Amino acid sequence: MASQRNDRIQASRNGLKGKVLTLDTMNPCVRRVEYAVRGPIVQRALELEQELRQGVKKPFTEVIRANIGDAQAMGQRPITFFRQVLALCVYPNLLSSPDFPEDAKRRAERILQACGGHSLGAYSISSGIQPIREDVAQYIERRDGGIPADPNNIFLSTGASDAIVTMLKLLVAGEGRARTGVLIPIPQYPLYSAALAELDAVQVDYYLDEERAWALDIAELRRALCQARDRCC
Repeated sequence: MASQRNDRIQASRNGLKGKVLTLDTMNPCVRRVEYAVRGPIVQRALELEQELRQGVKKPFTEVIRANIGDAQAMGQRPITFFRQVLALCVYPNLLSSPDFPEDAKRRAERILQACGGHSLGAYSISSGIQPIREDVAQYIERRDGGIPADPNNIFLSTGASDAIVTMLKLLVAGEGRARTGVLIPIPQYPLYSAALAELDAVQVDYYLDEERAWALDIAELRRALCQARDRCC
């Protein structure tokens, strides 16, 4: 860090413009972010895969990615209907193709009718395309035994990670000992600790009970909460 500052000072004296963005000047919250599922284990897996493709002899013939829940990388077949609807929405000329089933075409046409200019590339409202939110609400109502679900209360996201980060942004506030503390289970999905570091929130760990199939223990939850009171709220 000191060497980077010295380089900037020397560059300024020489009439040169130093680097604006460095590890020393970047947001310290972002610098603290760690995301293990994209870390050295994954990098080593990529190296091993590359070596296998190049014919390097190993005591194994393939790398199995078991560190994250990447089902399709493990060989799970995608659901054909979803891919068909997506293809039709992205390239509507395919709607006249006999290679696509009628139910996929009807779904794609319904979605495109709700898009500005009948184009999937048009901007949508922040909460998502209306027919899709209606479908989600109907699914929730069926799942919950007929309890009504309002599509206007549905907010679509580009995945679980984005939804979690958005909610944390709404909840996190304060500075110092008044910072928001967020309870997360251990073992945890690294998204939680990474998002909390980026938002400068306090990570409050509570441990799941491995002997009871990783069950939640209320006493452990209370312990973590009480111990965290002195450093966050």
